[in-house]
Amino acid sequence: MPEKIRGAIFDLDGTLLDSMGVWEQIDVDFLKKRGIAATEDYTRAVTTMSFQEAADYSIRRFDLRESPDEIIREWNEMCLEAYTHTILLKPGAKDYLLRLKRGKIKLGVATALSSDLYGPALKNNGIFDLFEAFASIKEVSRGKGFPDVYLLAAERLELEPYQCEVFEDILPGIRGAKAGGLKTCGVYDPSSAHEWEKICAVADRVITGF
Repeated sequence: MPEKIRGAIFDLDGTLLDSMGVWEQIDVDFLKKRGIAATEDYTRAVTTMSFQEAADYSIRRFDLRESPDEIIREWNEMCLEAYTHTILLKPGAKDYLLRLKRGKIKLGVATALSSDLYGPALKNNGIFDLFEAFASIKEVSRGKGFPDVYLLAAERLELEPYQCEVFEDILPGIRGAKAGGLKTCGVYDPSSAHEWEKICAVADRVITGF
């Protein structure tokens, strides 16, 4: 942890939660129902988006007839069971969080997930109460390529951006956090292996595991 850091802000999918495979399968199943084959570039594109942005993007890209609300409802139904019961933490993640807490570091969340998904997942893994602040990109106007959600998390931790370090597994998130003046730690996940070299170049530091 860099000096003078008083807060640690964590992304969830692919960073704390070992969940990216679930999202990839949701993409496959969602498009398969519509006779469309999922592609790697589609999954990469929607990874950084809010549900609203991803729904709008999917409708434009595939000329879907459903409304964004209908698509978002379907996605929620597909993943709620997994986030409530089956998605686990990455190895060592809970011990890492507890070590930060013992060091008097405030813990926050900045996620693309809505509270009805991240709440059950964090509670099922016994870490919900470790966090003092939560921020979702559903609460801001722009996605993770921008600093908005990280700044909101820092504000809710009652800290200045420069006092916080953001843990992220995706390049747009690293860039977005840095644009807001927050320190960044890149966290390796197989789903973002294709951009790991760039993450290493952009982030203030990187880790391959907890």
